[in-house]
Amino acid sequence: MKIVLASSSPRRISLLSGMNVEFEIRRPDVDEEFFEDPVKTVEFNALKKARAVRKGREIVLGFDTIVFLDGEILGKPQNENHAYRLLKKLSGKVHRVYTGIAVVTPEREIVDHEVSEVKFRPLTDREIWEYIRTGEPLDKAGAYGYQEKGRALVEYVNGSETNVIGLPIEKLKKLLEKIGICDIFRRRNHG
Repeated sequence: MKIVLASSSPRRISLLSGMNVEFEIRRPDVDEEFFEDPVKTVEFNALKKARAVRKGREIVLGFDTIVFLDGEILGKPQNENHAYRLLKKLSGKVHRVYTGIAVVTPEREIVDHEVSEVKFRPLTDREIWEYIRTGEPLDKAGAYGYQEKGRALVEYVNGSETNVIGLPIEKLKKLLEKIGICDIFRRRNHG
């Protein structure tokens, strides 16, 4: 069966490619929805994205990642000033990164999530603006990219680092095993 990634995120594409899996990329055209509960938000949106691109007999993988701080979802910044405000909020604090995962096959849909705890080191205004000027924060939840220059802002991560990037590999493998399709990854990795 064909595997489809319901995302055009370069970070997700890179992580899934690293698993030596052949897959097709389809960008879902959906409006994300937000709820008070971060788990409900990421699981709902991951499934919505996977369903939006499904066609016939294939395995579709959908993901949604948010940054959650003090009861608030920090989405993607609208501009540089908004990125500054988000990064200033995160400075010196611990936040959580939630990623919803949906695996949709012709027979079933399974949805789960992963959570990682991230601590930012205290940031000066100068450091924040220097980072914003790289352009990296403008398309990322919470206004930072852990897999790129944004790693320098982070003091530590408790939990899955690939989750912070947007595709929790270990959780994905467990979900695929749960529905009996992990052999696709093994065949391609050893075949």
